[in-house]
Amino acid sequence: MNNKSASARRRVIVIGAGMGGLVTALLIAARGYEVTVFEKAARSGGKLRQVMVDGHAIDSGPTVFTMRWVFDAILAQAGANLDDHLDLTRAEILARHSWEDGSTFDLNADKQATADAIGHFAGPEEAKGYLAFCQRTAEVFQSLDNSFLRNSSPSPLGLARNAGLSGLVGLARIKPFTTLWRVIESYFRDPRLRQLFGRYATYCGSSPFEAPGPLMLIAHVEQAGVWLVEGGMIRVANMLEQLAKDRGAIFSYGADVAEIVMTNGAATGVRLASGELVQADAVVFNGDPGALFGGMLGDQAVSAVAPWRPKQRSLSALTWSIAGRTEGFALSRHTVFFSGDYRSEFTDILRQHRLPVDPTIYVCAQDRDAAADSQGRAGGDERLLLLVNAPARADEVPLSEAEIASCKRRVTERLARAGLNIEAQDRKRSVTTPQDFARMFPGSGGALYGKASQGWAASFERPRARSSINGLYLTGGAVHPGPGVPMAALSGSHAAQAVVEDLTSTATFHATATPGGTSTRSAKMARMH
Repeated sequence: MNNKSASARRRVIVIGAGMGGLVTALLIAARGYEVTVFEKAARSGGKLRQVMVDGHAIDSGPTVFTMRWVFDAILAQAGANLDDHLDLTRAEILARHSWEDGSTFDLNADKQATADAIGHFAGPEEAKGYLAFCQRTAEVFQSLDNSFLRNSSPSPLGLARNAGLSGLVGLARIKPFTTLWRVIESYFRDPRLRQLFGRYATYCGSSPFEAPGPLMLIAHVEQAGVWLVEGGMIRVANMLEQLAKDRGAIFSYGADVAEIVMTNGAATGVRLASGELVQADAVVFNGDPGALFGGMLGDQAVSAVAPWRPKQRSLSALTWSIAGRTEGFALSRHTVFFSGDYRSEFTDILRQHRLPVDPTIYVCAQDRDAAADSQGRAGGDERLLLLVNAPARADEVPLSEAEIASCKRRVTERLARAGLNIEAQDRKRSVTTPQDFARMFPGSGGALYGKASQGWAASFERPRARSSINGLYLTGGAVHPGPGVPMAALSGSHAAQAVVEDLTSTATFHATATPGGTSTRSAKMARMH
């Protein structure tokens, strides 16, 4: 450790303990900086949350763990090993899918097994199309991994430059000017397979009919491994929090930040809702950018990011966390019950600003192990998360109780047509609406993925780690490189890198820390007067 006192070291405030904030705090603390995380909720995780239902802890946010290499690299930077902190099991079945015509299909973790299954399901030409699609998605991922995902400040010209002149043809092959749906159509004729692979756009909170073609890389990411986390996804947040604490980071819960304090045009601290002022050399905001340009963190922080209109928001969701008994349809860990008219579903949500008349339903059966013959809890309730996409207009067009009840009825009827019945008393069901998400994540209007991916330039328009205000940095799923657990983690890595680079360039000394060491620094930060 540096021999200077703790009070002489550079101090960093992180607002929010979501995935991006946790990674930022861990990596900055591991470099020896003094870090305090202010989180208004009672615990870390952000959208990575659990809901307690009748004594059952149910994952009610992200439910899949992918791109484990991102976390391997982050933990390595902090002097830790992922396998020492998480128990991970690779899923055999990525997802089970059901259509109104009664057909079902399992997307297997093994590419050839999936191709063989597609051949039986939809014919040999579709199987060939799938293998060609897999090859193309791998190429897209390779083109974008270092030049976009791991690049903290990508641009279209920079992407082409990084690809090199010989790579321009390959760059064109990622289909940046083509919608994901059109890309899918070029590989599959079967409308069911088009729905299956087009659904990847919703992972970014977007419509497959408007999202850009490069989102096809999500198919490759899943093929590279979907992992089940022992104890639930919340363990990922708990792990990062504990590692950050072990390296000296301080977490303050129930601490609502009311304002980002500015001095001479630069962020120099925060004012809590209690009135307490806390100074810092850098401030990292892990929240929806809408809170910034909406003035929710003070008038001076409004210019930190470019605003977007409500119609540019990503999808929200209506979810039910259930502890109940199931019978009939054989659920896998992840099961999707598709709507009969996919295009109309997104028209309802994005044009009519209403819950879809015919929704696609995602069911996560959390007591099943994602094997082909997976079973739920024998003789007891199993933990379920049901999700349908919803409009993110909670601040303008909030859903009524009647609309929610009608959607619940349609969901129940659709599942029954597939042969699935869920028995659960009201006390064993907990509903989360777009209004609830809007309250949990101020400035979002209920949007769960920031700005929607609409058009070829959308991915380059997301806010970056460095905001327009000196000393104020951004992280989270609404920030580059985008939504999802590993992407938000990457954004945290980008933010940490930016903070360290900027503070190091102006520091009179360079603080270091022994990886894994626990700091004895004071729990209090210097106060502004």
